[in-house]
Amino acid sequence: MASIIIYAFTNGNFSSEGAKLLAMPWGIVSMVDLYVGFILFSIWIFYREKSIVSAIIWTVLMLTLGFFTGSLYTFVASVKSNGDWKKFWLGRHAEPTQPAK
Repeated sequence: MASIIIYAFTNGNFSSEGAKLLAMPWGIVSMVDLYVGFILFSIWIFYREKSIVSAIIWTVLMLTLGFFTGSLYTFVASVKSNGDWKKFWLGRHAEPTQPAK
């Protein structure tokens, strides 16, 4: 993912290529689908993050680098949750789990 993003940024021209993409109905559908996914994922980021600044940074990265950022965020969240699915999904809203007796 990272290499193809770098390739597109260094070899592509989004203004001319994006204009061609947005001139086609399926191009519009693809962009709407993509950005709705980015926005929904970003809502999850805002929900689970403790820091508004951190959530904003992750969201800006999400809107510029796409699901590369989403994949990285998911990986970081899974590592930080230490196998606790509630903490993974809910982040700051997760209640502390009680140790097993």
